[in-house]
Amino acid sequence: MIHFVLHDRQDSVAVVVVEGVKAGMKLKGWIMDEDKMTSVTAKQDIPIGHKVALRKMAVGDTVMKYGIDMGKVVKAISAGEHAHVHNIKTKRW
Repeated sequence: MIHFVLHDRQDSVAVVVVEGVKAGMKLKGWIMDEDKMTSVTAKQDIPIGHKVALRKMAVGDTVMKYGIDMGKVVKAISAGEHAHVHNIKTKRW
């Protein structure tokens, strides 16, 4: 079962595509551009459609999604954590 998808291996977050992701689950992900698989262990429950962090990110780091800059980290994030508005903000304002 695929739990999350990302476009590019360089993406730092991926989109959860199934319901029921719970802390402690080993998640499988599909890297679309390479047609390869990757994995991460969820550290928190993550709702469908939300992002899972694929690597550790510090405050100020750029968040990559779909191969593009989608914001900056405002609270440190560990691999497997829920990545959303509580720890990522747009750079527009």
